[in-house]
Amino acid sequence: MHKFISILLIIAAIFSCKNNTVLYFDQEPPSAIPELFAPSIVNTDSIELNVVFNDDNTEMFFSRIVDNSFVIHHSELINGKWSEIKPIKLYDDNVLVSVACDPTITKDGKTMYFLGVDPKLYKNDVTREELYTIPPDIYKSKKVDGKWELASKVDFLVSTEYLETYPVVTADGSLYFRSNRPSDEGGMNTYRAQYLGNGKFGTPVIINTKTEKKELITYVSPDEQYAITNGQGKFQITFNNNGEWTKPKEIPLNYESNWRYYSPYMSSDGKYFIYSRRYNTPEKKGWAGVEKGEVYWVNADVLFNTKTE
Repeated sequence: MHKFISILLIIAAIFSCKNNTVLYFDQEPPSAIPELFAPSIVNTDSIELNVVFNDDNTEMFFSRIVDNSFVIHHSELINGKWSEIKPIKLYDDNVLVSVACDPTITKDGKTMYFLGVDPKLYKNDVTREELYTIPPDIYKSKKVDGKWELASKVDFLVSTEYLETYPVVTADGSLYFRSNRPSDEGGMNTYRAQYLGNGKFGTPVIINTKTEKKELITYVSPDEQYAITNGQGKFQITFNNNGEWTKPKEIPLNYESNWRYYSPYMSSDGKYFIYSRRYNTPEKKGWAGVEKGEVYWVNADVLFNTKTE
């Protein structure tokens, strides 16, 4: 009897491991040492960024630069296998150069928010660096009958004439994002817009963290119990303590010079920290000098073993 039970446990363990690798493109899960995410599938010779998953880990999204456009790609888990990586059409056919990156997916998997640039504000022969001189806004796309529809700008309370970036949607549908809109604090701040239903949001309010060097929230957990900030080229973590955010503490990674670290995210099961980095030539700053863009993942223990005040 004991031998029979042992055999069942072994079979269950094997099945569990196999299922786990299927969820992440047959990759071995990373340890405390960061590793490239899905080499040759997501990470290629192109510039890639922003790997995120929907809540039930059945759809994966990331951005890739294609012919000077930032294009969101995706793959779906169908009958236990990931589909071929394909771009998502989010703008009209007449838009030849575009920006779509930093996707974030609602809990029901039916709405995607992302950073976009109004196609009416640039020419089709615009360069990649020129695209990022235009203030971005937050856009959304709905998934209807299994297909992502063309995107539209989020209502004016969220998307303004000023810069909005890094949208992150919470479990209740509310949005965190960065903006440099006029405020008493001045400069760039993290905002939270409460979701009211029917695609509407309340007036965004500034979220204050106890920062010393203007680190701003670029990821927040679905339950809003912790957030990852980004400042001085490094990641920090802060926890929600009864409505007050703790002082951010640096997440210990092997940060390399001339690489910019950004777009932090967590896998939907909370086990892995996923982030992007890009390499800039020392002579140029911003996207004009980017030569390589990569996505890494690492065991989430590197976050939660970081003590905070």
